[in-house]
Amino acid sequence: MTQAVDRLSELSEGQSESYARTVTEADIILFAGVSGDDNPVHINEEWASQTMFKGRIAHGMLSAGYISTVIGTRLPGPGSIYMSQSLKFRAPVRIGDTVTATVTIREINQEKRRLTLDTVCTVGETTVIEGEAMVMLPKP
Repeated sequence: MTQAVDRLSELSEGQSESYARTVTEADIILFAGVSGDDNPVHINEEWASQTMFKGRIAHGMLSAGYISTVIGTRLPGPGSIYMSQSLKFRAPVRIGDTVTATVTIREINQEKRRLTLDTVCTVGETTVIEGEAMVMLPKP
């Protein structure tokens, strides 16, 4: 069995990683089923067409979940413990939009093994979500 590498020493402020995914009809239906959020603005085109959005939009938390993907798989990566997340929803996401979630290290607390991260989701040049996360890295 090999000894775990301490990734904390490999990280630096300003370091960033991204994950992109195109939102599909199936993603929205599956998210509604798993989360229980069956708000008609997400699943009923006729109803949603009468709203300020003029059609269906994806769940905000579906797009926010892509931030978790980056944290858990890329930066800082496997074993990371999500401690907090703030979110500001800036614009809607629709079926067919490609959401890019980007996580950037703002601050590293070596003693507590914690990172403060800037988090943002974009569709093209449009910011759809922005926020801040705090994560803890496991000890090797």
